[in-house]
Amino acid sequence: MGQKHCQSCDMPLSKDPKGGGTNADGSLSDKYCSMCYVDGVFAVDIRDVKEYQRWVISMMVDDGWWRPMAWLMTRRIPKLERWRNG
Repeated sequence: MGQKHCQSCDMPLSKDPKGGGTNADGSLSDKYCSMCYVDGVFAVDIRDVKEYQRWVISMMVDDGWWRPMAWLMTRRIPKLERWRNG
């Protein structure tokens, strides 16, 4: 079985320093990372997947990623659970 990824941004959950986001009851989320999901709500209120991809790319570039690699790493975002049903 493959590695679990955040169902919002596609980051491998194993790379999350906090081990995952938090649900409303304070428990650890097994779907979302700590950068995307806090206390049961999404940390960034962007509802358009293309806009969200642009935001993730800009955050990655700010963190030192090469822009073409950041773009490549965000290509799966529209297929993730958060974005699948529009």
